[in-house]
Amino acid sequence: MKFPEELKYTKEHVWLRIDGNHAVVGITDFAQEKLGVIAAVELPAEGDVVDQEDSMGTIEARKTVAELYAPITGTVLTVNEEVADNPLLINDDPYDEGWLLELEIDDRDELKSLMTSDDYAEYVEDKEL
Repeated sequence: MKFPEELKYTKEHVWLRIDGNHAVVGITDFAQEKLGVIAAVELPAEGDVVDQEDSMGTIEARKTVAELYAPITGTVLTVNEEVADNPLLINDDPYDEGWLLELEIDDRDELKSLMTSDDYAEYVEDKEL
């Protein structure tokens, strides 16, 4: 499994790629592997405001439906429509083609609660979803 160093991570297995006041969001390689074949995703709409640690959608796999928790508070700028149409992109490429949405960051202080790639790798060691 890979956990790119330039990303930040949550305990709920969500990653963020931060660029200025925007953050691209997706689920980690660990999460997609544990979920198995992803059949559907439900994401917030563009313009919705999501609050850190609140549910902002779901990811449906063969045997389960997993909640998707907001890594930070922000306004949804863009939703990856390709993932909505083809959820397998998450399994194939969770860090690039399989991104989920882009947020405008409301509170940069919330970024301090996120993990580095090394912290996340240690966190998921011997873990189940």
